Amino acid sequence: MFNFVALAADTTAAATTAANGAAGGNLLGTIGSFLPLILIFVLMYFMMIRPQKKKQKEEQQMRENLRVGDEITTIGGICGRVLSIKEDTLVIETGADRSKMTIKKWALQSCDTVHDAPADDDDDDDDI
Repeated sequence: MFNFVALAADTTAAATTAANGAAGGNLLGTIGSFLPLILIFVLMYFMMIRPQKKKQKEEQQMRENLRVGDEITTIGGICGRVLSIKEDTLVIETGADRSKMTIKKWALQSCDTVHDAPADDDDDDDDI
């Protein structure tokens, strides 16, 4: 009977030690199981969200830098020349008969006129 009690005590001590070790390993296992999910979100940010925000920023900058006389194309495929610019609308002329059309700025797809880059007003004469 004494052997049975000693065997039960050894088994209980071994189970307690294994449970303590498993609890520490369980935490690492939980973090390890979430690591692929976290990596997927980071990858999705750099592959999808960041380029889309960059594209939207470039489109907004193009719409803000629009000038009278620029050749434009709308998202509907209408090509024309800008006659006037208001806060959120444009008046363009299209076709050979020069018909005028009012469109919203958000409907602008591209500006086909190439603008010169602003000249650098560097008056330093260091290049001697």
